[in-house]
Amino acid sequence: MTDIVTPDFAVGGFQPFSVSDWPHKIAAVIFAQGCPLRCGYCHNPHLIPRGAGQLAFADVRNILDTRRNLLDGVVFSGGEPCAQRNLPQAIASIRQLGFKIGLHTAGACPAMLGKVITDVDWVGIDVKAPQDQYEQLTGTSSWGKTMRSIDLLVSHNTPFEARTTWHPDLFTIDALLDLAGNLAASGVTTYALQRLRRKAGNHDMQRWEPGPSPSTQALANLAAMFPVFTLR
Repeated sequence: MTDIVTPDFAVGGFQPFSVSDWPHKIAAVIFAQGCPLRCGYCHNPHLIPRGAGQLAFADVRNILDTRRNLLDGVVFSGGEPCAQRNLPQAIASIRQLGFKIGLHTAGACPAMLGKVITDVDWVGIDVKAPQDQYEQLTGTSSWGKTMRSIDLLVSHNTPFEARTTWHPDLFTIDALLDLAGNLAASGVTTYALQRLRRKAGNHDMQRWEPGPSPSTQALANLAAMFPVFTLR
């Protein structure tokens, strides 16, 4: 079988082992360079600018070739993988090694998601904010695109998790509950609420600490909306 090579897929980083990027899977993570969103709390701001990235895709693929029996799959994360035109070829190249494919996306590129949706095994889609605050928090007007991406996932029966990062400084509990209700009505069945994490400690001992949780009643209301609900 002839190898598929995508040397111009911009890789901004690579994590050879992760148990947190694909629920219940051991995975490696390829971080795509470039993202159209400008979220103020982004944990990977170095991945936002477009560019060539830090690693050659071929080198990452060679590393993965040695880990075939150690991983369940490979996650394309970012940045925003769906913003790169060569994502389909990159996925095909990694799938050729025998790996299952996970994808992290903010849903801002539904046309590309539509091209790869039958080639991925699981998707984590970040819904950043309620509709009326989406542009304020992300710097883009991509709410409609994100919802089209969710419609694609639902209509193709693709296993996926929708998730929202929350802190009371971002938007209120009532706004969160309204957002969750809209997602449930759109067909989302698996939802994760992620507490915003910020760096704490001194320079030499910095760590990411989770922000506050919603009240017990608010969590119960969220859990009642979805067959599967997780607080992280």
